[in-house]
Amino acid sequence: MNKEEHLIFGIHPVIEAIISGKEIDKLYIQQDIKGSGITELRKAIKQHNVPFSHVPIFKLNKHVKGNHQGVIAFISPIPFCDIEQLVPTFFENGKTPLILILDRITDVRNLGAIARTAHCVGVDAIVIPKRESAQINADAMKTSAGALNYIPVCKVDNLTDTVLFLQASGLQVVACTEKTNDTIYNVDFTGPSAIIMGNEETGIANQLLKAADAKAKIPMVNEIASLNVSVAAAVIMYEALKQRI
Repeated sequence: MNKEEHLIFGIHPVIEAIISGKEIDKLYIQQDIKGSGITELRKAIKQHNVPFSHVPIFKLNKHVKGNHQGVIAFISPIPFCDIEQLVPTFFENGKTPLILILDRITDVRNLGAIARTAHCVGVDAIVIPKRESAQINADAMKTSAGALNYIPVCKVDNLTDTVLFLQASGLQVVACTEKTNDTIYNVDFTGPSAIIMGNEETGIANQLLKAADAKAKIPMVNEIASLNVSVAAAVIMYEALKQRI
């Protein structure tokens, strides 16, 4: 899917895309815009639980030079899955699930690189929030080397609720963070597990840190503050794989 194919603009084309069930990855609505068409759009958004953001007009103009009518939607090149439906099937199929939770990863290339490694190590699903997450677009697909076509990606309204669901389903949830003395080598990943990786700038949100069963850091020898999140994700995922094989 190229960059032109995944973008829809104009009020009625976007409404039709929502009603027809297309996977809306991002939806931008111009700030303070009004009118009967926008009212109809908001009704469709509410009925289909589509995440959206109000943005200034210059952000819309960056993507569309013509008459976008204050509305742009980005269509995902992949379908999204329901984590609450996936997890029971993993257990039914005799798997020991390994799930990756990405808390507000905003760089599409980081997302793609993480997905590529996740597929290589056998991660069963990736969970991302509906808001404040990198768009799954052509760049993410390319960086993932096609992995995003194969690994289930689940978009959720609330990551903390998802963590609680995973814990209730029998998974331990491990937050990869510098805010601990324990290293990733002290964690037992041989059981059903979920790993949380945090935002490139601010790390894992406090409510997720509090909800996690364990916190683990990647040991550092020198003084560079931290690894790139895609590299850090690869390190901890391969530790989990090493333990499992």
